[in-house]
Amino acid sequence: MTQDNVLILTGNEIYSILENQEQKIIETIGLAYQAHARGNTFMPPNAYLRFPGMDRERIIAKPAYLGEEFDLAGIKWIASFPGNLEKNLERASATLILNSLDTGHPTAIMESSIISAKRTAASAALAARCLYLQEPVLSVGLIGCGVINFETVKFLKSVYREIEKVWIFDLNPERALQFKTQCLKFSSSWEILIQDSLTDVVKKSPILSIATNAITPFIKVIDNHPENALILHISLRDLSPEIILNSNNVVDDVEQVCSNQTSLHLAEQQVGNRNFISFTIGDLLNEEKIYPPLSDKPLSIFSPFGLGILDIAIAKLVQQLAGEQNYGISLPSFLPKSWIER
Repeated sequence: MTQDNVLILTGNEIYSILENQEQKIIETIGLAYQAHARGNTFMPPNAYLRFPGMDRERIIAKPAYLGEEFDLAGIKWIASFPGNLEKNLERASATLILNSLDTGHPTAIMESSIISAKRTAASAALAARCLYLQEPVLSVGLIGCGVINFETVKFLKSVYREIEKVWIFDLNPERALQFKTQCLKFSSSWEILIQDSLTDVVKKSPILSIATNAITPFIKVIDNHPENALILHISLRDLSPEIILNSNNVVDDVEQVCSNQTSLHLAEQQVGNRNFISFTIGDLLNEEKIYPPLSDKPLSIFSPFGLGILDIAIAKLVQQLAGEQNYGISLPSFLPKSWIER
């Protein structure tokens, strides 16, 4: 592809490119977290576009620069419209643009909802590998039966191949059944067990992933969980501040995760500090911190804000694999001629 060409990739192409690449994606996410912890990234605050009379719908712009071996900039424009589920449409849609640091010109434009789901799931699986130190892991639990938790359980399976049982709960029983069907397509050896309540899942799950559409905390108390359980708090607004304050907390970025009325933001507002956060996943990967921290708290929580650098990292991987596998359309002369040549 020449300097002036732009690679165009569809969602279906990206799905094919990233199929069975779980370990490579986790590795890439880890490198991005390490670069971030070393200060070799830049992410301006996300821009949230909201709409009158629409409390849950939003479109977010996530610009980012990722240095070190990536040395790339870009932006993801991601829409979340939960009402789409009632129309048999996906909740999230996204577009990502990569830019060259030599010229600033765009080098790729790609559908990004699949990248977003996979990088989110990979970050959760990476955190589980770092934070849950008891093996074997024979079962995991999922609250919320959508694409994020579907990808999460696939990535957890790549880390814990011995998983046999998956406990699931969703407020919509039909979605739970649909989720079970999809899981069995992925791994027919799994036992997918739909539970009647969130509590039933919690008490059986050493590792629990929460990925819902909640905009305010609805889980007020978590008890009767397995000893030293780990919660992958992917959707960020499910747990009460009291649960956060009484747990070990690991995050991806302290500043970002304590914003936009997340559970950690509410906890900070309640106590006036962020001392309840133990450290970041990047610090742990860089071996600047040791886990578990000196604490008698029986529950650990990983709360990833979802950093734009992760999208950039996986988009670069996609761009590389697309070239190797001959995916995408190379669009020539995307930019206009110079004004002096017209």
